[in-house]
Amino acid sequence: MTKDNNTTNTSDNKSGTNTLWGGRFDSAPSSIMEAINASIGVDKRMAAEDLAGSSAHAAMLAACGIISHEDETSIQAGLKQIADEMAKGEFTFSTALEDIHMNIEARLGELIGEPAGRLHTARSRNDQVATGLRLWLRGALDDVDTLLAAFQRALLGLAEAEADTIMPGFTHLQSAQPVSFGHHMLAYVEMMARDRGRFSDARKRINQSPLGAAALAGTAYPIDREMTAKKLGFDKPMANSLDAVSARDFALEFLSAASICAVHLSRLAEELVIWTSAGFAFVSLSDQFSTGSSIMPQKRNPDAAELVRAKTGRICGDLNALLMVMKGLPLAYSKDMQEDKEPVFDAYDALCLSLSAMTGMMGDLGVNREALGAAAGAAYSTATDLADWLVREADVPFREAHHMTGQIVKLAETQNKTLSALSLPDMQSIAPMLNNTVFDVLTPQASAASRISYGGTAPKNVKTQINIWKENLS
Repeated sequence: MTKDNNTTNTSDNKSGTNTLWGGRFDSAPSSIMEAINASIGVDKRMAAEDLAGSSAHAAMLAACGIISHEDETSIQAGLKQIADEMAKGEFTFSTALEDIHMNIEARLGELIGEPAGRLHTARSRNDQVATGLRLWLRGALDDVDTLLAAFQRALLGLAEAEADTIMPGFTHLQSAQPVSFGHHMLAYVEMMARDRGRFSDARKRINQSPLGAAALAGTAYPIDREMTAKKLGFDKPMANSLDAVSARDFALEFLSAASICAVHLSRLAEELVIWTSAGFAFVSLSDQFSTGSSIMPQKRNPDAAELVRAKTGRICGDLNALLMVMKGLPLAYSKDMQEDKEPVFDAYDALCLSLSAMTGMMGDLGVNREALGAAAGAAYSTATDLADWLVREADVPFREAHHMTGQIVKLAETQNKTLSALSLPDMQSIAPMLNNTVFDVLTPQASAASRISYGGTAPKNVKTQINIWKENLS
């Protein structure tokens, strides 16, 4: 069965067939058919959006002289009563009525009688469901943006508190160069800004109205699609009726942006798992964001971070699920598309929970500055600074400076010393042009402070960026 009806029979059902399409059928569907066909367990989440769409459609029908103003008044009163019943938890949802649209229409018929049967004039469940999902997603994107902004503010607070805290920067999870902890946090602020941009862009493409496209070809009634689009806060009606009812790229775009955002969250979650381990001890989480073990009393597990990491797989799976649903569908509507809402709702829920958890952990995080500082100076992390000194102060070509520095690192390894602990004569045995000023660049603090290029990790750069972000997020 496809959702391609333009009118609904609201008379008593004498034959046991579905009252929506019973005129063509002689008997009721099997219980299995009813079970696989129904979506009310999922799409009742769009009740408010369906009511809003119906209200706008009824107002337009009356304004265009397609239904009487008396009928519109009855319809609007009935829709309001249904909204009140739902708000109070008094509305009964029926699987036999398949979806939220028919549940609402059936209840409207019970409340106001014949005028309810006029509401579906000049529309189909095809444009109705597309409108409802776009409305729902528009609100969902606003929710996600609010959560992303809160997460950015939490990261920014941590960056400001730790702008001067030096930690090891990693490549390949090996110590590379010293960086500011605040700089590390700002990297995620930047990622979240791009995520917000992707969601914002998606919202623009979502905000077009399918209502009035009807089943697939438009309608012969003299409707005003501009009016319903305006009433529902859409920028404009969609220009092609086939596209209006069959497009789900707007849902895919949301899921794609959600997947990228979740991957960003997972990267930070992974770092929290690593950093809270005994081998690193860079940071700690309080009891509010830790769990214990049923057998090992000493354990403190960063389960919130681990679950954020896991939910990323779920969100990416939701994207793949809808991609697979849509990949082989011809125009226009197919019942396969009923499966569009569950992955969208699931991804939204998982992403919102993940963002809330990550925001909470950032506010809860304890930073072990001593451990970070010690690790920042380990593993010869200032070797690049030594090479840069040779280039800058002795005019040594960088490749030659790189080779000399590698030999000095090897010498330090044989003596089991840090670079700053090597004697100047030992270093001069490899690079005779070195002098005592080289020791000024061999501390992690000096290394980080020297990275003053735009976007670099120098604490003064970090503080400048913090002030810019404070203004942007205020």
